[in-house]
Amino acid sequence: MLPILLWIAAAGAAASESPVQISGELTGADHQSYKAVPFDVPDGVERITVTLSYDKADRTVVDLGVWDPQRFRGWSGGTRDRFTIGLSDASPGYLPGTLPSGRWQVMLGVPNIRVASRSRYAVTVTFDKVGDPAASAAIADPPLSAAPGWYRGDLHMHDANSDGTCASRSGKRVPCPLFRSVEAAAAAGLDFVAVTDHNTTAHFGGLRELQPYFDKILLIPGIEVTTFKGHANVLGATGFVDFRIGTPAVADLAGLQESLAESGAILSLNHPAAPTGEDCMGCGWVWPDTQYDKVAAIEVVNGPIAEGRFGGLEFWYARLNEGHRLTGIAGSDNHDPDAPGGKPPIGRPATVVHAAALSRDGILDGIRGGNVFIDVEGTRERLLEVDASGGTERVSMGGRLAAKGVVDVRAHVAAPSGSTAFLVADGETVASRQIASADETIVFRTPAAARRWLSVNVRGANGQLLLIGNPIYIDAVRQSTPKAAKRS
Repeated sequence: MLPILLWIAAAGAAASESPVQISGELTGADHQSYKAVPFDVPDGVERITVTLSYDKADRTVVDLGVWDPQRFRGWSGGTRDRFTIGLSDASPGYLPGTLPSGRWQVMLGVPNIRVASRSRYAVTVTFDKVGDPAASAAIADPPLSAAPGWYRGDLHMHDANSDGTCASRSGKRVPCPLFRSVEAAAAAGLDFVAVTDHNTTAHFGGLRELQPYFDKILLIPGIEVTTFKGHANVLGATGFVDFRIGTPAVADLAGLQESLAESGAILSLNHPAAPTGEDCMGCGWVWPDTQYDKVAAIEVVNGPIAEGRFGGLEFWYARLNEGHRLTGIAGSDNHDPDAPGGKPPIGRPATVVHAAALSRDGILDGIRGGNVFIDVEGTRERLLEVDASGGTERVSMGGRLAAKGVVDVRAHVAAPSGSTAFLVADGETVASRQIASADETIVFRTPAAARRWLSVNVRGANGQLLLIGNPIYIDAVRQSTPKAAKRS
């Protein structure tokens, strides 16, 4: 029989909303037995996170697992004090999938409690529902680094869960395991990666399993939403994104964009200027009703391609000139971590984000904020810090500057000597300055009038793009004309 305290707590749990808190006590009589801790799951739950705490004095050990109303959903024994189960992913040892409403049971196993011991325990259950991600917050990893700064990453890659392949141990071409991509990203010295398999969330559980081991690189779950009229990455996705635009499930692109805007993930258009046809089905972005206010970023560089007919630079600049504020990012679009035949390796190109911390929210907020540059060759040391002033105010990339008269644009550049920095205004190069040393700060001055945005790019001695800066948006303030003096 359950202790009276547990029955009282369970009755309260059945009637309450998240978080559900249940407490009780184990005694020596519970040695080598199982205790069910029931709780009720309401309709509409998308994730459940359970946390256990207990008094471990006298070498008391409590194992942890859970059953839903119909079946076993997982067991982690004494290895962890919390787990999460979502529609698309779960902690190692637990099964993702539908979360039926009704009576669930946390199961406590007691392999050891001494005869005279007493151990108080507490079980806390939180739920994710639409607009309330309490369970996701309860399982969130702490930042890998709490320091603000520049963090380098790759925002586009694939593994065996979609169309990633690599050579097996015997040299055969096989679907490539997720861990190989993560290993390659770590070896490249990246701070973060987003794994973005096509239209699936099958890799989410693997990322959750790998993150504790790869504790120097942030693993961001993503989905490449692959439609007939364009591909887009959903970065920071927490569940399945229905890609079937034009069906009863997803009437139009606007419906998909609205659902993503509510989820907290960000949408980035992939290789938007790529050809669309039998050679690359649906690759270029040709949706006529795109709501760009719900797009966070444009993949300006995909693999080695930035400029030219199929590069994303001109597409991005055209959207900026239409008045949309979109962060330019990059991704390798890697499908093989070994990068055979000169194909883009993971980390080349790299997106470099100034973030408040190395965490999922830190990187996503950094991309939204736009203080970001692209390192086309994916080096570890190149840098492009840009800010602008038009009086007493100074803003960094992604900021909006109210300016009178002229704007001073300052660029701190770490690039090969002999490179050239270019000031870009509304998509056109208006000034250039050769870089004499490998680390240099230069200043451009340009009129504020008629400028909508300014950015800085860097090209090598051979003319190839090395660094691509994001815009600073200009609000030109009209200067008042002095009034003529009155005649006496």
